[in-house]
Amino acid sequence: MTDTLLKQITMILLDVDGVLTTGQVIYNDTGQETKVFHVRDGLGIRMLMEAGLTVGIVTGRRSMALVHRCRNLGISLLKDGIRDKAAALDDILKETGIPSAATAFVGDDLPDLPIMRRVGMPIAVGDAHDLVKQAAIMTTQAMGGCGAVREISERILQARGDWNPLIKRLFP
Repeated sequence: MTDTLLKQITMILLDVDGVLTTGQVIYNDTGQETKVFHVRDGLGIRMLMEAGLTVGIVTGRRSMALVHRCRNLGISLLKDGIRDKAAALDDILKETGIPSAATAFVGDDLPDLPIMRRVGMPIAVGDAHDLVKQAAIMTTQAMGGCGAVREISERILQARGDWNPLIKRLFP
């Protein structure tokens, strides 16, 4: 059943802290926030976009580190500083014209539950809160910030039949 749902996904939305990062917040001596992103997650995101999927970010926190990472990856759908993720989903669905049934959301903690309950494919990272795992249809083996998004990317691309053609085209 999971592969059937993954095959229908045309948009994937990601939380950041705890999904694209380990969830740790690092401040330097001047108070500037730093984030550590996994390079394999980045390639997975690029491969999804190369296959024609829409990739976006829906996160409660704002960070210039995230803005820079999104620019680097070519992600223009960035909703940060969001308190109501379900309302943000409504806006995104209107903006993109993509139905919620064709949307996946990857989360790790309680603020992600409202949006997870409204998408066709709710996904939890391996170290997500138990309630988030219960709300998910799929839970990754990898922990947040440790390749979980790459794991999801590969599963989606394989389910859609895009994996082999994409590998041949991008890495001949």
